[in-house]
Amino acid sequence: ILFLLGAAQFMVILDITVVNVALPSIGAALGFAAADLQWVVTIYVLFTGGLLLLGGRLADRFDRRLVFLTGLSIFTAASLASGLAPSPGALVAARAAQGLGAALLTPAALSIITTTYTGSQRTKALSAWGAIGSAGAAAGVLFGGVLTTALSWEWVFLINVPVGLAAIALTLRLIPAGRPAGRETRLDLPGAVTVVAGLMVLVYALDGTSDHGWSSARTLLLLALAAGLLAIFAVVERVSRGPLLPPATWRHRSLVSSGAVVLGVTGILVGTFFLNSLYLQHVLDASALETGLGFLPLALSIGIAAHVASGLLPR
Repeated sequence: ILFLLGAAQFMVILDITVVNVALPSIGAALGFAAADLQWVVTIYVLFTGGLLLLGGRLADRFDRRLVFLTGLSIFTAASLASGLAPSPGALVAARAAQGLGAALLTPAALSIITTTYTGSQRTKALSAWGAIGSAGAAAGVLFGGVLTTALSWEWVFLINVPVGLAAIALTLRLIPAGRPAGRETRLDLPGAVTVVAGLMVLVYALDGTSDHGWSSARTLLLLALAAGLLAIFAVVERVSRGPLLPPATWRHRSLVSSGAVVLGVTGILVGTFFLNSLYLQHVLDASALETGLGFLPLALSIGIAAHVASGLLPR
């Protein structure tokens, strides 16, 4: 079960970085504007992160296996749609659907782990879970280079389809149906909508500053709109009976500080992969395979560090 859930999580994390090496090929094939290419990565991360809390609530309130299967099915279908996308808009929409699937399957899988294992087994399972996620981020750039060079850019998405179908079949066979953690079925849909909308408008505003400037009416209006949407999210969380992010969460200093560190580290890591992938191929004329191999030292460092961290985590 741990191997099955880990494979699904590996696929989710892999898809954050695997597309980076293929971005120049994707841009040339589909006619992306240079400034719009980052949305192939950004929209996936935004939907995954923005809807993760809602996915966790669904896994708590309903059958966690059903939520996991739903997320896995959406992710697999969206991967197929991404590989077959005929235009930039179609690819971005498919990547958004991939993010939705990832937001459902990730917390459901984690919930299955915490209910399947107990004691020291649970500690080891969670350590392995963290290591698998880190390995997925590191392996993505290498796999992206190999797949793009050996086959084509479409295969950085299509490779998920057989893996996803196999995972669906094994889930039905290995994982028993679960029961809801509680009776309440209230879902904070307004909170989920406002936080995703606020983050998307914020990124869209920042994305346009290179063309319109920081002081333009467009930028200031979009930043104000983003701030308004996120403020509405904060109000919704205060008045909701079942908030996605209870206000009391902010009083947990260890959670807030670790979340802030992860925010910074992930931003640096994703930005590093994105910018260096374009630099190596557009400026230094490296092939997709050479670019993937160029990230190998970084990938190995992350893998080694994840292995060491998994051993230190219980202490």
